[in-house]
Amino acid sequence: MTASSRLPADQPSPARLSARALTTGSVAGLVLLLPTVVLAWVVVLASERGSRCLTYGEQCSRVPGDALWACFWASAALGVLALAWPRTRWAPARCAAVVLQWGAQLTLGALILAGA
Repeated sequence: MTASSRLPADQPSPARLSARALTTGSVAGLVLLLPTVVLAWVVVLASERGSRCLTYGEQCSRVPGDALWACFWASAALGVLALAWPRTRWAPARCAAVVLQWGAQLTLGALILAGA
């Protein structure tokens, strides 16, 4: 092995970099879950339809509350699952968990905003 073909000791390997990116994506999703929900509800309640629903109970969203809760808990559970999985093994499964976590979180925000 030549000196130029070896990686310097201070550079992370591609597998470690991928594991670090998945961990960062999962943590970012977990940290942003509640702000996403709160911001979406603020936007909905600031609209005329949202304030009318809040005040008079008219023109409320037809999105079922169970769907919102399912997306919320699925996003939280998938984020925790991606963090709990071993870092170096099953990288494709961790990647799928992070992608599904973000998909559930964005779906949750879209469903809340659909009620506006």
